[in-house]
Amino acid sequence: MYSFAFGIGTKNLKQDWLEVFFPEPLLNPDNQLIKQIASLVDYGGGNKNIDLDDDQIRALIDGIDEPRQQSILSTMKGSSNPCVATFIETDIGLSSTPEAYLKLHLLSYRYVKPNEQNLDNLFAILPNVAWTDIGAVDPAELGELQLKARAEGRIMEVAGVDKFPKMTNYVVPAGIRIAHSARVRLGAYVGEGTTVMHEGLVNYNAGAIGPNMIEGRVSQGVLLDAGTDLGGSASTMGTLSGGGKHIVSIGKDCLIGANAGCGISLGDRCTIEAGLYITAGAVVQVLDEDRNFVRTVKARELSGQNDMLFIRNSQNGVVECRTNKNAISLNESLHAHN
Repeated sequence: MYSFAFGIGTKNLKQDWLEVFFPEPLLNPDNQLIKQIASLVDYGGGNKNIDLDDDQIRALIDGIDEPRQQSILSTMKGSSNPCVATFIETDIGLSSTPEAYLKLHLLSYRYVKPNEQNLDNLFAILPNVAWTDIGAVDPAELGELQLKARAEGRIMEVAGVDKFPKMTNYVVPAGIRIAHSARVRLGAYVGEGTTVMHEGLVNYNAGAIGPNMIEGRVSQGVLLDAGTDLGGSASTMGTLSGGGKHIVSIGKDCLIGANAGCGISLGDRCTIEAGLYITAGAVVQVLDEDRNFVRTVKARELSGQNDMLFIRNSQNGVVECRTNKNAISLNESLHAHN
């Protein structure tokens, strides 16, 4: 996996990168284009960031043959914000903020799916940033800017202080609806036809193939397949919150009910009833199609299987897994994005 992009971003007063916006990054770009760029910016291979000045940008505009990249460079020319060319030749752990932002962009552009890239060191590399109405600010520099704003008769709005920005300030994929943009982080994979409602949350390196209805939380590393509905306040367990190594995936046409949760992988056409959280260690009674007892297992032993219905018996409180042959069909009108 080779990726490349020209970017424009923000540095702090120490000239450390805070964030980078990469318009239309390239995955596995044309070798001739990379050769042309390399000869103009002194790139000799490997994973590298090269800061660009106006002279280099002019030389690139004249020296490469790709019209869209020429247009991007033309817009960047003369910018007061720093510009960069970022090359990722080898998919290894991250070593710079521009590399991290490029890999997050690739996810949100749907060029790669969650868990297909090496994101080791991501939290160590990404700086904490104050996301404000004037852009990204180093938290150590925030107080002086707030004072300046007050002296000018205005209040500086700080929307959050976090390592991750909202996806929609960088990438807006086609054919989606997001009711509350702050709840979808850069690095989310939001497939076409997907709706993320007001209380839905999609973390980085997580997402939905589409179409999907997301009213709960898609945790880091989790991917929902097409036609799956994550109910209001429902949760999927990621490796960050669970502390384990198992990566949860949810198959096609599943339903995780409101206030329910899932800590195992589900195959296709599975349902977890509202309010029931299935963890890997949960004790589950397996019933056959006629609701006859088969065996008692830990939920992890059922991970990845199709046509499962998880419910809690209202009479004795026992968690049961029954076969569920009726695939869940989402209301098509909910996924209309015309």
